[in-house]
This record gives sequence, C-alpha cells and structure tokens, in this order.
Amino acid sequence: MVPSRGRRAMLERVDRVQLVVRDRAAAAAAFAALLGARPVREAGAAYLGARRTVLALGESEVELCEPTGPGPAREHLDRWGEGLLAAGFAVGDLTDLHARLAEEGAEFAEDDGQTYLEPAVTAGMRCVLSAGRAPAPAGARLYEVTNTLVSDWRAAADLYTRLFDLHPSRFAPIRSERFGYVGTLTLFDPPRRLDRIELSQVVAPESAMGRWVGRRGDSLYMGYLESDDVAGIVARCAARGARFTARGGRPGPRA
Repeated sequence: MVPSRGRRAMLERVDRVQLVVRDRAAAAAAFAALLGARPVREAGAAYLGARRTVLALGESEVELCEPTGPGPAREHLDRWGEGLLAAGFAVGDLTDLHARLAEEGAEFAEDDGQTYLEPAVTAGMRCVLSAGRAPAPAGARLYEVTNTLVSDWRAAADLYTRLFDLHPSRFAPIRSERFGYVGTLTLFDPPRRLDRIELSQVVAPESAMGRWVGRRGDSLYMGYLESDDVAGIVARCAARGARFTARGGRPGPRA
C-alpha cells in the first residue's frame, strides 16, 4: 500500500519508551532524581510478562517493565540485561492502524489498550503503539528513537512507510563520518513536529554503533529527549555518578 497523500501519517509522535528493569522502584527513583519524572500509574503487561511503573516525563511517558514471568521482558533481561525494550508511538486511530497492518500482512498483538509489533515484523525494533492523547503543555519530550541497522536503510524506510503510512517526501537523509552511519530521518509531520524514527545503517564496523549491531543486529539503539534543563540534568548526573557524554560543544546526558 502506498502512503495516502494529503493527510498526516498514522504516527503522531514518539510518545514513550519501554525499558526492562530488575527493580521498578529503584529505576523510578533514579528517573525522578535525574530527569524529574513522576510516577502516574502501575499497570500489568500480560503480553510482555511484566508489571509496569509508568512515569510522566513532560509530555512523554516512560514505562519501567519488571518481569513477572515468561515473555519478551524476561527474554530481553536474561539476554541483554536492563535497557530499552520498545519504542512507543502515539496513533490517531488504532482501528485504522490495525486495518493497515492486516492489509500489509503484519502480525500484531493487543494488550491493555496498546498494540505491539515484534522486531521480526519491523526492522528489528519492537514497537508499542498507543492511542493519541493531548500532550502536556510544557516540559521535556521524547522526539526520536534510533533503529540501528546492518541491513539496507532504504528497505527499512520502505517497510515503515508501508506499515505506518509515512510520507517519504518528508524524510531527511543523514550521514555521519564521525559515528560511521548513513540513513534517513522518517519525519512524521514536519514542520508542525519533528518526531521521527532515525534509521542508521552502520558503515564503520569499528564504531560504537558498529560494535552494537555486531552483537544485536538490526535493533533499537537509543532515544532522544528534548529538555530546557540540560544543565540541571548534567549537574544531577554528575552528583550521582551517572554516566553522560558532552556532544557538540554543549553538555547533554546520554542514557
């Protein structure tokens, strides 16, 4: 199916990430201390085999998933340890999304009002899709997730275009000699918002990203958070001994 012209893509914004953790309470305390995130609810996740603590982080949410039995959360924790489990996106109409996924022959699962796509269905990145909601008027926000690739970024871009009714005319090519990748930013709704999936195909196997894909292959690599309190975040990270890396002449935390 080709993207529908003259309307927005199905994905409205990057609205959350799911992380697998061993101890939800300890992880929530760290997010509160470093980023000012606040708990808003506890929830089960039968599909993941986990219990979740959901944190509000500005207009975005962070779901801390502690395994309670067999499932993707336990599998990830046992194989890779704590870290990013899924990239999350807000969708205007989940019914329309399900119809499109079915037409594309893409398998999906539903749990607690969310729709899951496994890495085998995407370009190696587990996705969780939630109904769109009015964002908070101010504060931090997630705006990008990076899908790092061994495979061809063009094929990944075509796949996401078909799955989510994206518009390739809005994409922005990227290349980094410093970090050793080439690819594109799959912008959802520019210039109104700049949310996107970054598709980064490794061209320098010796780079940090190259070592990552050497172990994990096509996968979710990292997320980007915009904040008007970068200096404060850096100070809190330094005070707690949390790792961060300065980028581009400006200090900025890196998870």
